[in-house]
Amino acid sequence: MKVGIPKEIKPNENRVSLVPSGVSALVAAGHSVTLQSGAGVGAGFSDEQYLSAGAGLADSAEAVWAEADMIVKVKEPIKPEWPLLRAGQTVFTYFHFAADRELTEAHLASGATCIAYETVQLANGELPLLTPMSEVAGRLAVQEGAHYLEKLYGGRGMLLGGVPGVLPAKVLVLGGGVVGTQAAKMAAGLGAQVTVMDLSLERLRHLGDILPANVQLLFSSRHAILEQLAEADLVIGGVLVTGAATPKLIRKDDLKLMQPGAVIVDVAVDQGGCVETTRPTTHADPIYLVDGVVHYAVANMPGGVPRTSTLALTNATLPYVLQLANKGWKQALRDNPALLQGLNVVDGQVAYTGIAAAFAMDHVPAERFIG
Repeated sequence: MKVGIPKEIKPNENRVSLVPSGVSALVAAGHSVTLQSGAGVGAGFSDEQYLSAGAGLADSAEAVWAEADMIVKVKEPIKPEWPLLRAGQTVFTYFHFAADRELTEAHLASGATCIAYETVQLANGELPLLTPMSEVAGRLAVQEGAHYLEKLYGGRGMLLGGVPGVLPAKVLVLGGGVVGTQAAKMAAGLGAQVTVMDLSLERLRHLGDILPANVQLLFSSRHAILEQLAEADLVIGGVLVTGAATPKLIRKDDLKLMQPGAVIVDVAVDQGGCVETTRPTTHADPIYLVDGVVHYAVANMPGGVPRTSTLALTNATLPYVLQLANKGWKQALRDNPALLQGLNVVDGQVAYTGIAAAFAMDHVPAERFIG
């Protein structure tokens, strides 16, 4: 199979979808890999390293897309890339379709087979290709939140962990999944007073066993969220509904309850955000204020640490890339039920229920495309 690796063009996105060792593995399996020149530089991988691993280089994204049977990316194709999509081509990347109707319609119109990292799901519910980036984003959320609590950026002027004689900041984490767990660990490690909210008592009990004593665990309800907002200095939105739009847990009017200069980091922005006032931002222009509350909603947070993120992501994705290349997408999905869950769009039809529900579109079960 011909595998293509274009350079990511989303603003300030420096990750790359395949590292040189991944190229070596694909070439050893009999496949060819074409990389757009410079695609790995932002993550610390030179063209020479890819050439040594057996990749071919192309000067343009157009050349990569035109040649490849399968495109492997990090982020969803954005508007300038849409004309490059073609029927019968497989695209394997993060898509987050349910948060963007225009993106969904463009890929439906292309006829491409779109397999989404974020909905590949194991039998136990784990999301193996979303987990590594959720781990990075959860940790980054605290790092960025602490930064924007500084007065210079409109924050309350607080040090997250306080100092002897001065109380630490209060951090509210919405969602006890991977993002929330990593955020709570980081915030607690810095000495903050942390509250994690979740709907699952089972999950809260588990977190009680693994998190330190300065993390409080609270069942999530509308009333409880409002109470916590009034005291929170930093709020981290880590809510996820797999493949579907995120519910809005914080409404615009709720911001009036918050302290001026409090910070919200909405990690769920890729799926629409769990805060009503969330809108996607970029690393170049990451924050904005609504009613005196600082909002940080960078849609590709892990792109800020591309070396770590690329290595973490490709460790997880390469086995699936090899399956798709070795078997073709239909046979790979027949053989791997987890990968089948990743099929979102194919032949101009929606194959994932969360997308169909988000936009009231017709849905064809994924199993019908591999029969």
